[in-house]
Amino acid sequence: MFFWRILTALAACVLVCGVSNFASAQGTSPPSPPKAATTPKSVPKPEAKSAVPAVAGAEPTLIGQFGTWGAYTATANGKKVCFALAKPTASKTNPPNRPRDPAYAFVSTRPAEKVVNEVSVMIGYALKPGSESTLEVGGASYSMYTQGDGLWIKNAAEEERMVDAMRRSADAVVKGVSAKGTETTDSFSLKGLAQALDKIGQDCRR
Repeated sequence: MFFWRILTALAACVLVCGVSNFASAQGTSPPSPPKAATTPKSVPKPEAKSAVPAVAGAEPTLIGQFGTWGAYTATANGKKVCFALAKPTASKTNPPNRPRDPAYAFVSTRPAEKVVNEVSVMIGYALKPGSESTLEVGGASYSMYTQGDGLWIKNAAEEERMVDAMRRSADAVVKGVSAKGTETTDSFSLKGLAQALDKIGQDCRR
């Protein structure tokens, strides 16, 4: 997906450019954005500082830190993008201690495409082709479509309900299977997500 490459590039730019000053003012530290090593070759790695803005179109700006969730805005290829970003509070693999890149959850809004609160997860490894992952929240389990190292909800009609559950719940659990058959479970705290979504909703109105 083209936007997936843009989003991971923006997240990599957050790592490159840094948002420490804003975080210090808020009294919290923003989540460290993902490495781009598991993304397609066309996406710059975090250390390629000059290449990130060329891909994404602009550097992302942290507009608020709410619990474990950072709220960001950027202009990607001339179009405004807003997203909330968090990393897991707990992760485990089966078999245990298998190496992987960090996982990250995104909730993104793209006014030009009329996309609001799209949930995606960068899982930190190449997913098993054709495998089905799940996101569990609020007592319900949602099937997730997989591609590369990314997850999206399989039934788009359920996304609004899933996001509403994420707003009201304490945590969400994402389960996946790697191309090598390793099972992973990542738990994300949802503390602050509702406020982060409200913030990007205000800043990224359609």
